[in-house]
Amino acid sequence: MTPSVLQLPAAHEASLAEWPRATPLSALGPLLQEPVILGSHTFTMWRPAEPDRLLEHPSTLEAFSQDEYLPYWCDLWPASRMLAKAILAASWPPGTRALEVGCGLGMAGVAALTRQLHVVFSDYDATALRFAAANALQHQLKDFELLPFDWYQTPTRQFDFIFGADLLYEMRSVAPVVALIQKMLTPQGEAWITDQDRSPSSLWRKTLRDQGLEFQASPLHAGQPEAPGQTARRVKGTLYRIKSGIR
Repeated sequence: MTPSVLQLPAAHEASLAEWPRATPLSALGPLLQEPVILGSHTFTMWRPAEPDRLLEHPSTLEAFSQDEYLPYWCDLWPASRMLAKAILAASWPPGTRALEVGCGLGMAGVAALTRQLHVVFSDYDATALRFAAANALQHQLKDFELLPFDWYQTPTRQFDFIFGADLLYEMRSVAPVVALIQKMLTPQGEAWITDQDRSPSSLWRKTLRDQGLEFQASPLHAGQPEAPGQTARRVKGTLYRIKSGIR
């Protein structure tokens, strides 16, 4: 049975109905609402209360055996807090068309909605998109769409602003993320990607340069408070502001 908070309006349910990859709702375990304080803004975000339980669930192990997929979306990662805070601090034309890549729980997308952007939440896992939608709706934010897709088979749509947090877990993630930006960013658009300075970051920078994508890298920090299923820590990372190579 779908937890009531994850039951979405009909239009959003329809956008997820035919997508095959969805972490079973029965694997989620209990849910909780975690307060997230970003400057003068306070958000309350739904997430699974026991992320490790989800990662060890038989359905997760089966998915990993097929294509090495893991539902990393189940945590509020520090890089998503970094990105959300950066978006909140910037000025945006109302209605800017924005795509959140690998949205997970939707922290950065919720921040973008607060700044009156039109947000398309995207993820490989339809269950992550349920959480992103639930988190937007509980803040009375409705100007969004849900778009499940695989990085290796990107839609033909383009956006003025593309953003994502903690997408570069592995070396194999670099090429498809760069290709996605090249294909889906408008010629005058900008992409913002935050990363916790994971090991693929050197390859990431090299690939951006090799593909003719201009970027600025700014150091950031974010804290993660102690909460059920997570320990307190402070993490350094980088915000990459990337411009299309087409002018």
